[in-house]
Amino acid sequence: MNDISMQDSALAQDLIEEVVTNPNIFVKWWNSIAWEEIVGLFISKGITLLFLLLIFFALKSLSNYVLHRTFEKQILTKHITQNRATTIYKIAENGLRYLLFFFLIYGILSIMGVPIATLIAGAGLAGLAIGLGAQQFINDIVNGFFIILESQFDVGDHVVIGGIDGTVVNVGLRTTQIKSFDGTLHFLPNHTITTISNLSRNDMRAMIDILLYPDTDFETVNQVIQAVNERIVPEHPEIVKGPNVIGITDKGNGQLAYRVVFYTLNGQQYSIQNLFLGSYRSALLEAGIQIPAMPYTVPKA
Repeated sequence: MNDISMQDSALAQDLIEEVVTNPNIFVKWWNSIAWEEIVGLFISKGITLLFLLLIFFALKSLSNYVLHRTFEKQILTKHITQNRATTIYKIAENGLRYLLFFFLIYGILSIMGVPIATLIAGAGLAGLAIGLGAQQFINDIVNGFFIILESQFDVGDHVVIGGIDGTVVNVGLRTTQIKSFDGTLHFLPNHTITTISNLSRNDMRAMIDILLYPDTDFETVNQVIQAVNERIVPEHPEIVKGPNVIGITDKGNGQLAYRVVFYTLNGQQYSIQNLFLGSYRSALLEAGIQIPAMPYTVPKA
């Protein structure tokens, strides 16, 4: 029993010594840390990072100001259209932003002591693995470059691309943004843009067809149409050509229409079409000409 008691006592003594020793080890480790150097390093790095951010935002504001003034001067001196200038401005703005952010990240990594050369070497080894994933990104940039170079469309143009009908609100090297007339904003990767229908480059046609009955007095119709044209056309300088009075046309199924064609400044074709269609109908009704309310079926003899 005495031997057992002595063994238990020795075991308890060892446990007590271990508990007492461990805190001493932790305290020695804590005291061995050079806290002054760590705090000084954090303060030095923090001040350097703050200075870098101040330089970044100052350069960003200055570059945006210079870019804006440069494009204003180009518009005034070289007579660049507003849409074209806006497109090139947004491209230059995006490119400058990416460049500044690249140098910002590079500076932050350098200040933090990250071995950039090692990262670049590692990226070279991983380049083959990510090359296939970056292929579409490269295609976006290449296609976006040719869209801008060939001036296929500009910001503000009315376009139809891949079934999407709307106005171009932004043209980038990677994506193009189109806003539909219902307010939907579409983001199109540039490599998906193949066929483009630009409705904002040339004068647009406004074609007006007025349905008439076969037994209508077409001479009276012609006189009424000419009178309306003489009265209203001089009030609308957006009409660049016309009116070209085609006259009677066959709509099929025995239906006849009196056709008038205008060419207007881009974007004005719908308002001119609606204005003259309403004016023609009102004048014809006042002259006693009956106008079908909808496509009609001619009875068989």
